[in-house]
Amino acid sequence: MADVLSSSTGTERSGAAPSAPDTGLWAVDKLILAYYAVSAIPFLVWWSRIPYAPALLVWHLAAAALLLVEVKRPNPTTGFFRFWYPLPYVAACYKEMALFIPVIRGWDADQALARLDFRFWGANPTVWLERIQSPVLTEFLQIVYTLFVPAVLLVAYLLWKQGRHADFRYYAFLIALGFLASYVGYLLVPARGPRFLLADLQHVPLRGLWLFKGMQSTLDRLESAHFDCFPSGHTEMTVLAWWGSRMVSKRLFPIYSLYTPLIIFATVYLRYHYTVDVLAGAALASVLILAAPAMYLKLSKRGLKIGRH
Repeated sequence: MADVLSSSTGTERSGAAPSAPDTGLWAVDKLILAYYAVSAIPFLVWWSRIPYAPALLVWHLAAAALLLVEVKRPNPTTGFFRFWYPLPYVAACYKEMALFIPVIRGWDADQALARLDFRFWGANPTVWLERIQSPVLTEFLQIVYTLFVPAVLLVAYLLWKQGRHADFRYYAFLIALGFLASYVGYLLVPARGPRFLLADLQHVPLRGLWLFKGMQSTLDRLESAHFDCFPSGHTEMTVLAWWGSRMVSKRLFPIYSLYTPLIIFATVYLRYHYTVDVLAGAALASVLILAAPAMYLKLSKRGLKIGRH
């Protein structure tokens, strides 16, 4: 059963909304505001080199101002906004990374990551996996890979639908923390993945059935030319969603227990990730699962207790 954070004050019980407007910052608010403040620094330091730096800095200020207005001045949109705003805010942070990683780092770690994979396996995993490659398997795994964001959001939606606001808020904090932590990894170890570095070593291209090319092209457009391999965000966030699914129901957890290893395998089979990326993503998720409750407690500054459903 899932460990659930709930308030000892009675105002954050799962399924119960506060009796009066809450004008204090939640843990996820503090996390995102801190990240926006820190991530604005590159735009100031590399002002003339980062594309759209002035506009992006204005976006940071406007986004922070909107959040503070919604918190401090409750209005008809506040209820929905406060629960769901992390989704577009965190997505915007992802898009920004593609702009300033090439400027800040000026190098990539693909060769080093590929060498680590080769030393461990004695082969390049994406090349080795060609021996089991088939259009049916490729199509299936691309669907699994593409369902990543819906799989992460489904847990949040079900908690929201059940009216379990405290559990929803903790899950939103955990997921936002996971995404933002992975962005830091992209900055420290920028890499694009074996799909680009090892293209000349692959003997046959990936081919699906009907949806493969469309799904792959759509993801490429959404993700831009990004250095987003290390750690594997798909691995990290799916593990966090798998863990969070325990809070929803006993029936959902086994489904996520099956989906999680499938998407982890898909990240390598589809040539998006090195296996060292996958290991890093799983390790980061494990660290956050253990550390997030204490972080949430500290940032919430409220009397919290661990409960069980």
